[in-house]
Amino acid sequence: MIRAIAFLFTTLIAAVAFVGIQLKQLQATQISISEPTLYQVKAGTGVNAMCRTFKANGWIIDCFWLKVYAKINPQLVELKQGMYLIESQPLLSLISKMSKGRDHQFAFTIVEGSTFKQVLASFKDAPYLELVSEQSLRTTLSMWGINQTNPEGWFYPDTYHYSAGDSQLDILNRAYEKMANTLDIAWQTRDTSVPLKSKYDALILASIIEKESGHNAERDLIASVFINRLHKGMRLQTDPTVIYGLGDEYQGDIKKEHLKRHTDYNTYRINGLPPTPIAMPSEQAIYATLNPRYSDFYYFVASGDGKHHFSKTLAEHNAAVRKYILKK
Repeated sequence: MIRAIAFLFTTLIAAVAFVGIQLKQLQATQISISEPTLYQVKAGTGVNAMCRTFKANGWIIDCFWLKVYAKINPQLVELKQGMYLIESQPLLSLISKMSKGRDHQFAFTIVEGSTFKQVLASFKDAPYLELVSEQSLRTTLSMWGINQTNPEGWFYPDTYHYSAGDSQLDILNRAYEKMANTLDIAWQTRDTSVPLKSKYDALILASIIEKESGHNAERDLIASVFINRLHKGMRLQTDPTVIYGLGDEYQGDIKKEHLKRHTDYNTYRINGLPPTPIAMPSEQAIYATLNPRYSDFYYFVASGDGKHHFSKTLAEHNAAVRKYILKK
């Protein structure tokens, strides 16, 4: 009897030790996959069903010890709904990530200088992002107090991360709040001599500066040209506003007839600022607008190296045009 009990006890210890060894090996089990793959955990998906899929795909060899682990630690294998990136990694590490809901984050970028139309087009290429109807979009813009026809300028250029199934409105809301906050702070620290009546005026001019130059070091100088012109009552005469006003008609080349045509955005024909921004300005462009460098410049022309040549008088400007544009 004693021998039988001793045998059973020894067997039990051996069994427990064996299980312990197998579970320890489970901790070292790696997912074997040739390239990262997205896997969707749907509502109600359990670890056993997931394991069967992984085994069928050849990512793991067996599910038995994972089932044992799940029985012992049910609270650690409650998978959260979401899209997860499966790559070569420890199996239990992935399950831990799934149980905590740390799903894969997709990235969407609003590019500096882009238009709202371009942003909407980019949304169509964003994977697993929920798009809304045009009516829903218009309603939301109206709720935010944004011009529904020309909502340019209000969405901060940046990279935004989202989970599968998130709405494009989630991204737009974050971008709008970030732009509004940035504009508020910049307005509070502005040079009060700048002849802009509102934060929206600043957004308009910043969008023009954004389109005029991608070179941060000269943006405050470009801003000074436009500010000087506004002080003098001179027209801004900036090509990017003309291009925006042409819409789809613009095919890469501004013609004289375009400059002569009267549109709300042709700053060769209208006084002051156009009615709305023409693009999404960067934070640097906003701060350059509200804190321009002091200068006596009223003109600038592209110098061919990504930068600009600045002039004080029309005669100097015409000479620069002959040099850099006409190559005379």
